[in-house]
Amino acid sequence: MNLTRRLFLKLTPLLFWRASSSSVIGAESEAALPFGSDFPKLDSLATGEWWTKGTLAAAPNENKNAKGKTKGAGGPPAPPSLDVPRDEVVCFACYTHQSGVLKMSAQLFPLKPGEARVARLEVKPDGADWKEIAKSEVNYPGWDAHFRVEGWDGSKNVPYRVRHGEQAMFEGLIRRDPVEKNVIVIANMSCNSSRTIGPRTEIVENLRAQDPDVLFFGGDQTYRHTEHTAGWIEFGLQFRDIIRDRPTVCIPDDHDVGHGNLWGEAGGQSHIEGDADGGYRYPVAYVNQVQRQQSWHLPDSPDPAPVSRDISVYFTRMTIGGIDFAILEDRKFKTGPAGTIPQMGPRPDHINDPSYDPKSIDLPGLELLGQRQEKFLREWGKDYSGGAEMKCVLSATAFCGAVHMHGGRDKRLLADLDCNGWPQSGRNRALVEIRRAWAPHLCGDQHLAVVVKHGIEEFGDGPFSFTSPALVNTIYGRWWHPLDEQPGPNPVPNSPLPWTGDFKDGLGNPIRMLAYANPEDIQDEKQRADGYGLIRFDKRSRQITFECWPRFAKVTDGDKAQFPGWPITIVMDANDGRKVTGWLPELVFESGANPVVQVIEDATGDVLYTVRAQGGRFHPRVYSTGKHTIKLGPDKPDAQTLADLEPKPKAESGQRIVKL
Repeated sequence: MNLTRRLFLKLTPLLFWRASSSSVIGAESEAALPFGSDFPKLDSLATGEWWTKGTLAAAPNENKNAKGKTKGAGGPPAPPSLDVPRDEVVCFACYTHQSGVLKMSAQLFPLKPGEARVARLEVKPDGADWKEIAKSEVNYPGWDAHFRVEGWDGSKNVPYRVRHGEQAMFEGLIRRDPVEKNVIVIANMSCNSSRTIGPRTEIVENLRAQDPDVLFFGGDQTYRHTEHTAGWIEFGLQFRDIIRDRPTVCIPDDHDVGHGNLWGEAGGQSHIEGDADGGYRYPVAYVNQVQRQQSWHLPDSPDPAPVSRDISVYFTRMTIGGIDFAILEDRKFKTGPAGTIPQMGPRPDHINDPSYDPKSIDLPGLELLGQRQEKFLREWGKDYSGGAEMKCVLSATAFCGAVHMHGGRDKRLLADLDCNGWPQSGRNRALVEIRRAWAPHLCGDQHLAVVVKHGIEEFGDGPFSFTSPALVNTIYGRWWHPLDEQPGPNPVPNSPLPWTGDFKDGLGNPIRMLAYANPEDIQDEKQRADGYGLIRFDKRSRQITFECWPRFAKVTDGDKAQFPGWPITIVMDANDGRKVTGWLPELVFESGANPVVQVIEDATGDVLYTVRAQGGRFHPRVYSTGKHTIKLGPDKPDAQTLADLEPKPKAESGQRIVKL
């Protein structure tokens, strides 16, 4: 890297700070090239004299320093016009509230000279008059504004509106935490192709009818790469009528930050075509802007320190209706393959050599989630504060390669290192922590809807995972299609799908395929397998149901309108699929308490699992002989210890009365 380039990277955060800190003054102080002269068209439709630029199509790689290829060819059609009537400049808003803190992000259309660079948040509690409770400067570049309100009462529905000037506003409802509901529903969505412009009417209408309690957008909300603000506004116009009145989790993935694939290398700088050496292609200021626009409104991260080059983090947790979600960044810390492992395909991240040994690329020192997120998951799994009853993990992509065909029905790929099946040791460590919480994993990114049961040491011993279909699947279709066209061992009984059962992915990871939704015809929008997932957590039965809805389905038609193979219902404890060898005494809690129970194997010190009891009792199972320890507490296993417990057959394990 030459001296000029290094100096630019050092000065970029300062340039961004100067632009954003003066944003309340007016457009005359806003930099025409906020990311420097090396990137003159980065976010160009929303910067400088943006109102003179029209709505030109934004090709994915139009900057002279933009290296790498994207999945698919050509650029998307023009985005919506950013020059709107001035009473419409507040486009949309996203919010969450957690532990008495409301966080809301508002996205504005670009402002013009002389217009105030301030947005306001008003609420109307309990039928009272509208009351302003927060103000925020409007950031430049990005045109986003953020509100943080402490002391928020999450037990009430409260109408809100975000205002700019006297007339522009966006209205919605801050929903109360639905703790009394028996079934909590989350919508799982990702991969919103920018090649198909216009509204997402069918999806939004179905979602409004199904009324999920929380929305999860798992990445690739836009594929406009170098024009994130225009793409993010486009996404907001498409989904704001469902976002406006319920909590929304939104995390950016590779295309959101302008990549075809992303290995974040803890904030490193990519230098090669395709970015497989690891790190980010575009300036830090642009990466942080994308993350801020999409994810600022998430609950505060418990470990907020930025990674290298001052790139921010957003991994965190959020509890809604008793379901405790861990929200991960599964690209940010991941090691890049180029220069790390031998190249065994046409590019560093694709393997097509059938003779290769998967163990040969699982090298010491490779990272997936990184030590910080592994520690976060470990602590999250033990902590049931905030009324948590069940747990779930959210991230961008799958912990396996449950795909055979990439980009076309005849384009077979043995292994794709972009998925989180690699590095395998990091994948296994992540799944062990998820299994300890008896949690399922929800994600997107793969453009192919699948439900798998992971194996860690053997088939079926890990948690379940549901990868949602692409919302709009016009970029890089994928298919599940075993080479021998045969089911694996342990196929799903009576499944309408021919290729279920136990398989190893191209990275050697054991997976049990339960359902998949292959596109029939990638050129026909009715047969591309577009759609979304819906997951129902039943707190009373401790059952979890995965639903998979085609984009053009009619939800009034019931389950028959879902993709073949769905719905799938599992019991919560099946997320730990290890073979039971014995049972400790059944715990019966006085006064019907439901404490947190942690079971530890004494010989290894290994925490087997930490879960909340139900119904005033809990019968701990174990997976080895020898003594075990149980720890208990109201929300964490820190109040009482039961030691020297030996497993027995279930019928002989007896009971133990426990006072807390």
